[in-house]
Amino acid sequence: MKIVITGGGTGGHVAPALAVIDALRIEDPSVQLLYIGSHRGIEARLAADAGVRFTGIATGKLRRSSNPLKMINRRNLLDVARVPLGFVQALRTMKAFRPDAVLSTGGYVCVPTVLAANILRVPIITHEQTVTVGLANRIAGRFARTIALAFPESQAQLPRSLAKKALVTGNPLRKELLAGNSDHPERFGFHPDDDHLPLVYVTGGAQGARVINNAIADCAAELVQGTRVLHQCGTADAEALRHTRDLLQLDDARRWQLRAFIEREEIGDAWSLASLVVARAGAGTVSEACALSKPVVFVPLEPTSGDEQLKNAQRSADAGGALIVRQADCTGVSLLAAIRSVLQHPERLATMGAANGSLAMPDASKQLAQLLIKLGSQH
Repeated sequence: MKIVITGGGTGGHVAPALAVIDALRIEDPSVQLLYIGSHRGIEARLAADAGVRFTGIATGKLRRSSNPLKMINRRNLLDVARVPLGFVQALRTMKAFRPDAVLSTGGYVCVPTVLAANILRVPIITHEQTVTVGLANRIAGRFARTIALAFPESQAQLPRSLAKKALVTGNPLRKELLAGNSDHPERFGFHPDDDHLPLVYVTGGAQGARVINNAIADCAAELVQGTRVLHQCGTADAEALRHTRDLLQLDDARRWQLRAFIEREEIGDAWSLASLVVARAGAGTVSEACALSKPVVFVPLEPTSGDEQLKNAQRSADAGGALIVRQADCTGVSLLAAIRSVLQHPERLATMGAANGSLAMPDASKQLAQLLIKLGSQH
């Protein structure tokens, strides 16, 4: 069985692809995999880390605007010109590899690969991670046998012809995430004397989120009084945040542990340790919080296409599993108030965690792997 995986540009598109790769290797240990992505995305490194052969192709990104005239610019024109080249490269690669099925997880890099697969009559499954169906997946969905959705609400956004092909699977989650261990907080630098304190896991995604970083820095001196903080901050702000932490008293500083990036083998432990999570509202993060029954304070990225992060977060908030602090309102004062409003009431922590758990769909990786193998065997 040979399967092509395509999608990338951001971790939100790559993480579910890697989760399905793990599941495919369990379902069929002899499966041969090829990842087709962008030279400029993070997928090349992450595919290599996962031991998957990678081929980079040319790709473009359409930078949209409410004013159509603003979309006619040099960067958009150059990127549009890359799409035909990417298609030719993907077609050549797939002719040589001869896949039995293709999984597309979104991002503009998936479009030329999906078009090439359609020309070669290779069956396609496309997966949408967010509540809002992205433009690339709307295009890919026209050629897919199945459109897998993370959230039931997404189906209503699809034209009738595409909605007929839709299947709600949930978001594929990394196996490391579900195998976390909370027994060793010292691996993140925490002192055993503080083990009795609740832990807030703060994450702005792989690159960090400056608005969250700044708010945590502003309230850190108060936050670490009775609380531990594991802060995944990204590389850009790491040095400035370490300087702020070093100004705290020694005992206070040790309760605020900074990591530019949480490695794949550590991510499950980070989530397992968390009493409360403060995060952006990418679809993967929302799904992870639900799968692990963790209460969350979301600070959605705004604006994004269709305010997708706000919609992701709202689904969890409506169920009672999350609070939302709008980006424009995210200060040290407001974020500290939101965190304390949950941490100071253990029964609320439990209730919110259970509410998120009720939304979980943890079998997405296995379900998608089985669908791909079934499609491939019929090809």
